[in-house]
Amino acid sequence: MRALKPVIKKSNKQDRERKVLLGLIEHFLKTGKPVGSNTLKECGFKDLSSATIRNYFTNLEGDGYLQQQHTSGGRVPTDKAYRLYAEHCYNNISHTPRESTVFSNLRTCETREITAFLQSATEKLANITQCAAFMSAPRFDQDFIIGSKLVAIDHSRYLCVLITDFGEVLTEILHSSHKLSNLSLNRIEEYCQWRITGIGGKPEHLTKDEEEVALGFHNELMVRYIVNYSNFTIQEIYRTGFSQLLHYPEFQEASFLANSLALFENTHGMRLLLKECRSLDTLKYWIGDDLIAYSTYAQPNCSVVAIPYHVNKQTVGAVGLLGPTRMPYNQLFEILNNFSENISEALTNNLYKYKITMRQPKYDELDNKKQHVPLITPTSHLQIENK
Repeated sequence: MRALKPVIKKSNKQDRERKVLLGLIEHFLKTGKPVGSNTLKECGFKDLSSATIRNYFTNLEGDGYLQQQHTSGGRVPTDKAYRLYAEHCYNNISHTPRESTVFSNLRTCETREITAFLQSATEKLANITQCAAFMSAPRFDQDFIIGSKLVAIDHSRYLCVLITDFGEVLTEILHSSHKLSNLSLNRIEEYCQWRITGIGGKPEHLTKDEEEVALGFHNELMVRYIVNYSNFTIQEIYRTGFSQLLHYPEFQEASFLANSLALFENTHGMRLLLKECRSLDTLKYWIGDDLIAYSTYAQPNCSVVAIPYHVNKQTVGAVGLLGPTRMPYNQLFEILNNFSENISEALTNNLYKYKITMRQPKYDELDNKKQHVPLITPTSHLQIENK
């Protein structure tokens, strides 16, 4: 019995230290200000003396969970502390019925515009969480171009905007050997639109030279689209909401914002994060130094939380949030969980209703050794003509 007493006392002390640490983190998440012993005592720890709390602070600081910015100031959590807190939140996620969440309208959305739906949902997630959001997605088949727009950039380059049936917007730069007038560009745009949709007829007053340019533009666009559509080697990444980070005082400092911007703009790093989450098929988080391997900066001052989503119970992609290390992990875990459930149900229903198939990147197929749906057969909308 004597031998057990020190073990029990040590266990009780460690339990109290853990509760003090979790309490300090939650208070710091709300206020963003260093937490002192007297402040924490008034926030649910009245059974402990200020001296005892300070002693716990010292122990936790020695273990790497807390740091003191000023000698006379309070303590703030370290990345190590946030990881412990995130693990605590992960093990205690509350599952709110998806019908009663802000994302319930996503679950009931019926649309063929799958790409536009995912982009809109990601935008909504960023607005609600006030974090930058990014999502990986498979390639959805049976999509085709339904419209195009041409905009002059300079005397020889023209921006072409393509709109697909699933709501995807693609851009291509086209070249002309000579400058085109606005009137000529409008007629060429009408020609391309006619060739894509088959609606109407060849534009009136289209000159021979304009038709030659228009045909060249059309053929170039169709070849590029088919090649890009067929050679699907990496998942699409939708990104939005970076301006949301400006709400946080942590990102008012230029260096902190630059670190996070570098990670968010690194699409390769984003894909690796989401691919890891998708492979594990569970919610995952990376805090501070955890992101070094995915960033061009030595020390990212941010956190990423991601969760997979499914189609017919098969993991097909993941969605992530990027924010400061001082983020409300408990709330974000619950929000992401509900978001994933709702878009998973919506995608499953819409792909079945509109008979849409999908496939994963070829590189993923080699990694995972999975079989995916073959390419669609060419449609009448993708016509290339030689004159």
